[in-house]
Amino acid sequence: MSADKPLKPDTILTHAGSHPDLNHGAVNPPVYRVSTVVFPSVAAMKEGEKHPFDHMRYGRQGTPTTFAFEEAVTALDGGAGAIATCSGQAAITTTLSGLLRAGDHALIADSAYNPTRRFCSDYLAQCGIEIDYYDPLIGAGIAALIKPNTKIVYTESPGSLTFEIQDIPAIAAAAHEKGALVVIDNTWATGLFFDAFKHGADISVQAATKFLSGHSDAMLGVISCKDRQVWNRLKGFTTFSGMAAGSEELYLGLRGMRTLAVRLRQHQQSGLTVARWLQERPEVARVIHPALPGCPGHEIWKRDFTGACGLFAVELKPCPQEAVHAMVDSLAHFGLGFSWGGYESLILATSGAINRTATNWQPAGPTLRLHIGLEDPEDLIADLARGFAHLGAALGR
Repeated sequence: MSADKPLKPDTILTHAGSHPDLNHGAVNPPVYRVSTVVFPSVAAMKEGEKHPFDHMRYGRQGTPTTFAFEEAVTALDGGAGAIATCSGQAAITTTLSGLLRAGDHALIADSAYNPTRRFCSDYLAQCGIEIDYYDPLIGAGIAALIKPNTKIVYTESPGSLTFEIQDIPAIAAAAHEKGALVVIDNTWATGLFFDAFKHGADISVQAATKFLSGHSDAMLGVISCKDRQVWNRLKGFTTFSGMAAGSEELYLGLRGMRTLAVRLRQHQQSGLTVARWLQERPEVARVIHPALPGCPGHEIWKRDFTGACGLFAVELKPCPQEAVHAMVDSLAHFGLGFSWGGYESLILATSGAINRTATNWQPAGPTLRLHIGLEDPEDLIADLARGFAHLGAALGR
């Protein structure tokens, strides 16, 4: 892609990674199902060894479908290169394992995705890597926690389940002054609504399973790097560890990116409609949505983000969990599932799932996480209203 001036994100999403001239005129790069690659000569094979990650040598190292997806993510994020992995969790574990060694120290946001916390505490710590958790709202105060052996400051903004927005520029300035790299889990906003590299991050990881794919039918992750040397290191580790993505999922991820902008804007609009309705419900103590005033880090969201998706949390007023379960079970348009980012709405009771060690999380009552999909918000609101009626009935009201 070339232009006289920088392209807008919608244009990048529409065209990046598409090369009809290389694919017999096909608009979408096809699925290349490849394990073995043959070469016309020993000389050609040896020439490929000079650039092992830029050309096809073996399926695990990448196919044209891989390269197209990675090119599109790189164009959207504005980095030096992207690396596709077989899941979002693989993107996280590959990044941490590929950059940390025994004796290193990593600072992890207390609001990070729970499997990330478990990987750090149950695996990295056993490998001799020192792990500390920090308050996600610490901002520039993180400088006091950075040690001489701190190699990574891991952020997730907004935080998992509790949606704190982190001051990434302030954290990055403190980390870079001490020589540490900043990693962000940018799955919630994607590169469309948050420019991770512009705000100081060095590496952005995403569960492309979610918004990038967008249809709840692919397991896919991606690591995006600001620096080419970091990209080389992580690309090599991904290849050696076998965390490469399959071409079928990569095709679905690239296809999903073509509609990312319109889908995210609809998620945002419908999500805010439902969130504001929930704020008026007598059963609700608080709605935690980064785009709403009062949410932890809302002012930073206004400063740094260009949009919000439809994933947020709700604190109910005190009531028994059995009543909450009756409410959730009664819903017709909200699926009960762990993922999010697809076209369908989901709900999850999160009380007891929020694990914090550096901060004290004390909700008013039971908590829920909602993903607002692409249904008409009026239908979703009517469904939730029926759910609250079931909650009231369970409470004997």
